[in-house]
This record gives sequence, C-alpha cells and structure tokens, in this order.
Amino acid sequence: MRTDSSPGTLPAREHLPAGDAGTPVLDVVIPVYNEEKDLQPCVLRLHEHLKRTFPYAFRITIADNASIDTTPQVAARLESEIPEVKSFRLEQKGRGRALRTVWSASDAPILAYMDVDLSTDLNALLPLVAPLISGHSDLAIGSRLARSSRVVRGAKREFISRTYNLILRGSLQARFSDAQCGFKAIRRDVAQALLPLVEDTGWFFDTEMLVLAERAGLRIHEVPVDWVDDPNSTVHIVKTATEDLKGVWRVGKALASGSLPLDRVTRPFGDDPRDRDIQDVPKGLARQLVGFCVVGGLSTLFYLVLYSLFRQFGGSQIANALALLVSAVANTAANRRLTFGVRGRGGAVRHQAQGLVVFAIGLALTSGSLAALNAASSDPAHSTELAVLVAANLAATVLRFLLFRAWVFPDRDDNDQEPAVVALNTPSSPTYATASHHPQNPQHPGSYTQLPQRQPQQGTYDTTTNTTTQFRAGEAADGTWRDATMRLQPVRPHDTDPRDPR
Repeated sequence: MRTDSSPGTLPAREHLPAGDAGTPVLDVVIPVYNEEKDLQPCVLRLHEHLKRTFPYAFRITIADNASIDTTPQVAARLESEIPEVKSFRLEQKGRGRALRTVWSASDAPILAYMDVDLSTDLNALLPLVAPLISGHSDLAIGSRLARSSRVVRGAKREFISRTYNLILRGSLQARFSDAQCGFKAIRRDVAQALLPLVEDTGWFFDTEMLVLAERAGLRIHEVPVDWVDDPNSTVHIVKTATEDLKGVWRVGKALASGSLPLDRVTRPFGDDPRDRDIQDVPKGLARQLVGFCVVGGLSTLFYLVLYSLFRQFGGSQIANALALLVSAVANTAANRRLTFGVRGRGGAVRHQAQGLVVFAIGLALTSGSLAALNAASSDPAHSTELAVLVAANLAATVLRFLLFRAWVFPDRDDNDQEPAVVALNTPSSPTYATASHHPQNPQHPGSYTQLPQRQPQQGTYDTTTNTTTQFRAGEAADGTWRDATMRLQPVRPHDTDPRDPR
C-alpha cells in the first residue's frame, strides 16, 4: 500500500469561515461515568469560561457512559438550564465509544473533549482549537510533558505516563509527546475519515487515533498545559495499562503488516491555494532520497562484506556476482518497505523480478569495471579492487534509484488506485462512500457510490425530541462493525426541583 502517492480523501485545510452563528463551531464532549459530584461544577465552570473567552458559538455535550448513580439526572438538569449544554446517554461503557459516537454525529466543524475533573487549565482551550479553526493543523493535543508545561502530580503517575510514552516512541515510532492527556481536539472532516479506522472503545482510543493520524501524515499540534492531578481519580491504573499495552501490540502488528488503509486520510499536496494548480509534483522525493541513501549505504557495506567473504573461495567475478545478487534481493526488499512505502505482499514477486533486472544492470557496470582493472593490471591489490567497486557501485546506485522510482515502484495513476472511503459531510448521518474514477466520463472524474448499509439504522443528532436516537459507531479497518448500534437516550429531568443537586 502506497501511503505517499495517494491523494487521499481529505481536502486541503482551510480557515473556517465565520459561517452561521447558529451552528456551533466547537463541540466539547465530556465523557462521564458516575460523576454526580464533579459534573455540575465542571460544566458550569467550562460554560462560563467559553462564554467569556471563546469568540465562536459552542456546544458542551455530556456523554454519559451508562452511569448507575444520579449522573443522568444532573446532566438532564444542566441541559434544561443551559442552552449550550446537551446530554446523551450510552448504555455501554467506554470513553472511546462515547467519543466516537458523539463525534461521528456532531455537526460542529471542531470537535474536542476533556476530562470531567478539569485537571487541565482552561486557558489552554483556545490555543488548543485555534490551529484547527485556522486550518493549520488536523488534530491538537494538550501536553503535560512539554518543557514549558507546569504539572502537579505524584511520582507514580509521572513515572507511568513517561514510561508509556517511551513505549509508544520505541514501538510505534510516535513523535507526539503526551498520548494520555485528556485534552484533545480534531477537525470534523478528519474525524469522519479517521474514526472508522480506530477499533478501541476504551482508554486506548485517543492513542490509537493519534498514532494512525501521525502515520497518515496528518499534522498534530501540541499545546503545553498547566495540569493538576485529581487525587480522587477513578481510573484503574493497572487495568488501563494492560489494555493499553494490548492496544500497542495490535496497532503495531497492523502497521507492520500494512493492513490499515492510511492513504484514505492523507492530505493533497500543498495547503496553500496557490499550490493546488501545480501539476506532476514528485511525491515524497526528499524522503525517498534519504531512505534510499540509508538503505544504499547499508547495502554497500553488506555487499563489501559478502564480496570479501566470497573472494576467499573464488575469483573476483564470481565473488562480485554472488555478493551483488544477495545484496540486491535484500536491497529491493528494504527499499520496497522503507523507501517507497509499499506494504503487504501484493506485487512482491514482481518487484523482486524487476529488482533483479536492475541488479543485472549493476552487475554489468561492476563487472565491466573489474574487467577493465584486470586488463590494466594483471594482479591488482585487494584494496584497489574495493576502490573500483565502490566507484562503480556509486554509479550503479544513482541508476538504481532512478529505475526504482520510475519503473519498479512508480507512483500509481489515479485509475490504479484502490477505492477510498469518503466521509459524507452531513451532520446527521456518519455514513461512508467509495470513490471510483470513471475515465469514460471526463466531466466527473470522481463519482461516489454508497457502500451497502444496514438499513434502516441510520442516526440523527436530534436534540429537540425525547425519542431514542440511533447512531453508527463506526466501521473497523477490516470492514466489520466492531460495535453494535448504540441507542442514545436524550436525558430529561426526573426531579421536580431544578436546583436539587441530586
């Protein structure tokens, strides 16, 4: 799978227009489970802060994860008293499930979430979402591990957090600094394309989302935050850590096998409108050159070691041919995966066959150089042979890169691309379609056909009626539905005194 050559399904980022004042620009989701004491102070404080500092329309959505205390009643009372507050109840637990369900159905172009304890200073909220509103970034996260962050928490949690992020860096090559901070935001168009690829429904949800977004080349903005640990947190550290490690293993395995269609969520070349008229721009040339040079350097060392080994048992021509053959197979495999980003087993045999043709050209160059050296000197020194071979290999390397890029691993034409999942930009139904190119119809280069849907279960984000609303939780990367359709009950007050905290 070529993640660097596909144009993807996301348009170039643009600054959000001023738009209709009646449509919220920001939807802040607060997932809660048995938070009857903290919910009301959290929502009132957040609402007051947004009213005072946020220059756009906003919404606060309380996502109740099957609470068994009076949290639903508290949420219902807040919804009835504050116009910007909405509440929904899910009958299944899981922070990831709540975020995916509400985000998939929200009509706000910027989606965020924060923990109910408000451990993060709210002054970081506007810097968090500003890069998404401006079109600069696709996702934004609060970071407690940035140098300018100010964090107050115990040594145990500090150790666990830093260890977890080191694991992510070592195993999944993650470059973001803090995966677990409950303070994140994402553009809706990105969420609609990315969420179907995220399988986790618990605490690993946002980590998986960030890893996939980063691997797809999306831009993640980090905001240093001031953060004070909540001593009454109900998170089970051991259980959460175990589930997170399982998630790291699952995502790492999927990335290694190339089973995740990350080219579905890539951005086109150039966010600047002036760049959109540029034609035939080489994709990933700089990165490919760096990768090819690294692989080529290691292959050259491997080749020289093999040549020196085979030279002890035969002539220079035989040793050169054997060493070049073995190193060429390894070189083709490494460049296929690391330089040109081709994943999976599809086309591997053909690529190796084409690589052997390139090998034959390199063999002709190096063998010709050895033949010329032997003609000039009847018994050349071993160091001289190596110097000649290095020079010949440099010439062969330049030719190999050009042939690899133009012939063995060319950028695929649009007609050869796999159908890409496109999120239909409707607030009421997070359904998806496949984009297929029809060369016979030049007026419509990309038309969309609906994927088979399980009818009639489609959802609407209805906040005005007291009827059951159903949502699709999102399709997994392998095409199966991981979660059953979730029934979200808009909660209404059950008590007679609207000021009664219970």
